[in-house]
Amino acid sequence: MKYVSRTLVGVCGLLSIVPNLAAQTQQLEQGAYRLEIALERLEEGAWNPVDPGLVFEQGERVRFRVKPSFGGYLYVMNQGTSGDYTTLFPREDTGSENRIEPGNDYLIPATDGAFRISGPAGHDIVYWMATPIAVADPSRYRPLPPPPESGPPPKNLLPRCDDTILRARGDCVDTSAGPHQAEALPENFEGARSLEKRQLIFVQKEGSSVVSAPRTLEGPVVFEFRLAHR
Repeated sequence: MKYVSRTLVGVCGLLSIVPNLAAQTQQLEQGAYRLEIALERLEEGAWNPVDPGLVFEQGERVRFRVKPSFGGYLYVMNQGTSGDYTTLFPREDTGSENRIEPGNDYLIPATDGAFRISGPAGHDIVYWMATPIAVADPSRYRPLPPPPESGPPPKNLLPRCDDTILRARGDCVDTSAGPHQAEALPENFEGARSLEKRQLIFVQKEGSSVVSAPRTLEGPVVFEFRLAHR
């Protein structure tokens, strides 16, 4: 995935089928600590939300629209299918200005930019770290460090279309793409072992995904968003 502008800023767990399922889902979507993330694609000059598992074609342009429910700080880093890392947020030309406020929309990358889909077929892995407090105490944890200029290609499987979705609406959707609990952090994620291990919950809404922490968030949490392309 390649950035094409002046600057580049960036329940999968099963819900039991019980009578209060709607109430549980509403609680997760409206909890005190959540990020609502919409994946958008540029179509005929307009940005439109798409399925987070949509398999993109080479050259397509996409971006993330993020709305937090809490004040804090956000760090985003991408590992492309070629193995290269790129810091997506905070933007390089604004230094450490990565403060997020509840209810505000944030575009990753910036408003005048976009991702251009490129590189070998597979999954770009976009790493997200959100925290309600400033990451100023290195003895507890560290923010995403400057990524290396390049690295070994990640071990990615080729995207696969879900035949049911393909027949129903004609879209190639890889259900393994989208937001997930981070399985393995990149080697250059300094201090990753000191991060608080916290289970996150992922809820798919129409046009967006909600990532929420079921309990009080006192430190950083990390998850990944797999972006599939051919």
